[in-house]
Amino acid sequence: MAADRTSRLLRWYQRNGRDLPWRRTRDPYAILVSEVMLQQTQVARVLPRYETWLARWPTADALAAAALEDVLREWVGLGYNRRAVRLWEAARVVATDGWPQRLQDLPGVGPYTAAALGSFAFDRQEVALDTNARRLFARLGAALAPPPGRAAQFNQATMELGATVCTARAPRCDLCPLRAGCDGPGPPVRGVRARGRFEDSNRWVRGRVVAALAAGEGVPVGIAADRLEPALQGLLRDGLIRQVAGGYALG
Repeated sequence: MAADRTSRLLRWYQRNGRDLPWRRTRDPYAILVSEVMLQQTQVARVLPRYETWLARWPTADALAAAALEDVLREWVGLGYNRRAVRLWEAARVVATDGWPQRLQDLPGVGPYTAAALGSFAFDRQEVALDTNARRLFARLGAALAPPPGRAAQFNQATMELGATVCTARAPRCDLCPLRAGCDGPGPPVRGVRARGRFEDSNRWVRGRVVAALAAGEGVPVGIAADRLEPALQGLLRDGLIRQVAGGYALG
């Protein structure tokens, strides 16, 4: 049963998988850049930024030699700016010591990213469990396993099916190659508290500060002090900004 499901999944992916630039390379640095960018950022937003990033810093050595301020400025618009700092720090480790055997030793690399990088770049036979793969396996009622030597393709297939067909809110079950024997998405969840406006969040203020500093405008005006000060202190703690004479600067 499980082997048949895996075969159907891989055949589906071969026919339907999107042609994405990070799927055409085995370069661990390029794959790490894509994985970090794709964390909580949609593919459509990442595509042009990924290519621009690699044109500017094509290797880990190139990124490691860059000023953090320039790295943060290039990252503006992708969100969650701490990711840029961790990516830069990881590049510095690789530039100095090479790729570690234990990929989680790199700054910002957790279990999922390590498994994805290991399978895509180093052909390690590891299952990468992102949100899409976890949701897919939960609906199937059991995890699937890759055939010997095909972990990279298997991981791409599970993530692709979860991202494009077995989606969280509007699954397209009629298009799913694994619909036979699947329990489906289950009943809709009720009573979930609505999220507040993004513009009212601390993350929005942090993003505005980083964007303004990247544009050379200084700390943005028009944000209430009781919202601005916690954001500035958090950015300082995270190493995203620093105090300079007369105000703040990136990195």
